[in-house]
Amino acid sequence: MFISYSNIPLHILKLFSLLFVGLFLPVVSVAQTVEHTPTDFSLSSSNGLLLLLFLIVLFVFLLIIVLRQKAAQIRKESSKQRVKKSGKFYKVYINELTGAQIDKILKPQKTNTNALVVLMTACLSLLSQTGFAQSSTNVSKSTLFNEGGIIITIILLMIPISLGIIILIVKLNKALKQYRNKNNIQDAEGLAEYIDSLDKESIMLLEHRKNALDFTLRNDELSGKENASDEKGLIKIIRESAIPIVAVKKRAQKPHNIDGELKKLILWFIGSATFWLLFGTTIGEYLGIKFAAPDIDHISWLSFGRLRPVHTNSVFWGWASLGMIGLAYYIVPKVSNTKLASIKKGWYTLYLINAAVILGTISLMAGINNGGGEYREYIWPIMLLFAIALILTLVNFLQTVAKRTTKEIYISNWYIIASIIFTIVISLVAYLPFWQNGLGETIVQGYYMHQGVGMWFMLFTLGIVYYFLPQQLNKPIYSYSLGILAFWAQILFYTLIGTHHFVFSSIPWWLQTVAIVGSAGMAIPVVAGTTNFLLTFKGVWYKIKDSYTLPFFLVGIVFYFTGSMQGTAEAFRSTNLLWHFTDFTVAHSHLTMYGIISFFLWACIYAIVPRLTGREAPQLTIGAHFWLALIGLLFYTVPLMYGSTLKGLLWIEGKSFIDGVILMAPYWVWRAIGGSLMWISHLVFAYNLYKMFVSESNVDVKETAVELLQTKSTPNN
Repeated sequence: MFISYSNIPLHILKLFSLLFVGLFLPVVSVAQTVEHTPTDFSLSSSNGLLLLLFLIVLFVFLLIIVLRQKAAQIRKESSKQRVKKSGKFYKVYINELTGAQIDKILKPQKTNTNALVVLMTACLSLLSQTGFAQSSTNVSKSTLFNEGGIIITIILLMIPISLGIIILIVKLNKALKQYRNKNNIQDAEGLAEYIDSLDKESIMLLEHRKNALDFTLRNDELSGKENASDEKGLIKIIRESAIPIVAVKKRAQKPHNIDGELKKLILWFIGSATFWLLFGTTIGEYLGIKFAAPDIDHISWLSFGRLRPVHTNSVFWGWASLGMIGLAYYIVPKVSNTKLASIKKGWYTLYLINAAVILGTISLMAGINNGGGEYREYIWPIMLLFAIALILTLVNFLQTVAKRTTKEIYISNWYIIASIIFTIVISLVAYLPFWQNGLGETIVQGYYMHQGVGMWFMLFTLGIVYYFLPQQLNKPIYSYSLGILAFWAQILFYTLIGTHHFVFSSIPWWLQTVAIVGSAGMAIPVVAGTTNFLLTFKGVWYKIKDSYTLPFFLVGIVFYFTGSMQGTAEAFRSTNLLWHFTDFTVAHSHLTMYGIISFFLWACIYAIVPRLTGREAPQLTIGAHFWLALIGLLFYTVPLMYGSTLKGLLWIEGKSFIDGVILMAPYWVWRAIGGSLMWISHLVFAYNLYKMFVSESNVDVKETAVELLQTKSTPNN
């Protein structure tokens, strides 16, 4: 993209030059006079603050350019309204009419720009006076910008200015749409009058154009209508109709029996989940960068030990949990063929979970936690809010299923309700003080940590997939019996495997062995579930090519098998000795929670939101989301698994811990690269969700003109 600098006001360019010289060059000059090690950069130093200030000012400068362009567009649109349209202008629209529109025709026979300029000038003047009007002071520039307090003050001033400009841009964008729609409506009215005044010859030309547009081939011009035959037997003729190579892609239709309040509740759940996905993975992105630059900050609230549980808990309880529950609020009443028992309980659930994640995030960053138990870092009063939300959801779903109009309880409701029951039990065991002493607490930690993943996220998500995968393939699930086998096998084996994280510990040897046996037994539900899903694709594999939801489902199924079987492989004592306490477990957790849970949730969200809003996201950005997430996940996990294997072998050889750190350095860079791609994919997903949530109220001139003509020709009753 090239920017024409002739369109930018001179005083803005001068200001930007002054900012560049005053901010960036001191950083460069200081960097040239002081020797730095590769990890000396810190946001708490004056150099780091100067660079941050420069980036903020650059951001404001770009916002001002966008603001000016929006104002210019409004002036251009408002000037269009004052220009009288000629017949030549309307002929352009007539040449673009479709056959259906011609058939309908033939059947009947400004925002204050000066104020913006003043405001922009005032903002720029404030910036220049705040940060750079130093001629009246006796302090030199180098001394002044070495004061952290002054730089922080300028940064704090720039933040509300940036927000104000962003708000102005949003308001101007809205005003621009209003101007364009108003202008289009006027054009449509003029076009309708112009068409209404056409002479007989012009009407005949329209009829001729309609006939040309409506002409289609019969598709038998070259072959004829006779049956194919070959008397010499040189060609094999197959008369049976084969499966089409490409399925016709249809837009999602709005369901007929969906309550408006329920639709609003589901969209709020999905929107809240997306917010926590962006928040949690932004924290994760920052933590990934810290592996390459560990001294990037020296602020206690941003330390790795505090941010890591913020990342895991926000994506666990915020993103995945809210996303799953929101989708379940659509599935449970749908497969029960009845209305949801209580919309109000659904809203209470949404409020309580969001409150738990907000309060939990603040407490963790402040250093208030539950003593380091992984995934249970939230203190009990905060986790109690989440538990109450689960109880409300369980009661709501049980009441809905109880008044179902179908005889059977569909398998999705089996998985979803059982998952909620298990999670309530798991939370009680993890937070009640009865078993929180010595080895008992360690055993409970393993039970809670692994059941949280397997009996909450996995069991719940599988229930969602049992509804949406057959819906997207437009065929029933391959085997109901395989689904029930996987259900009971997972309940039997998964509840035993938590202590395989503590192999070779002080936990009784027999309990470790039970966990390993349970991990091996997990092959039964995993193979049964994977087989069931893949055989559901039987005969309709061709649909994947022209579907943007099915690739997400397929990736989730593949990682469901590979990630789950990898967990079984890690449980054995020989492999546990090699991989445990290395980054291999980090790669495995992302392979499962991201590759399975997130990909399944994205598939279901892309399937349901267009059916609720009637709007679909652009195909290009959905594809970008898919490939960025998949490639990023592979870049993240594969190097970590390879490097961690080498690290485990290093430790077995008796090498020191620091040797393992040095070995992992390049693989941590790959981790940061993969994490960055994944994070970017989440931004794209949020954009896609915005496109599906927000309607584009653009007026179509041709369609509006046809409607005006039809209204004019219809007699009033």
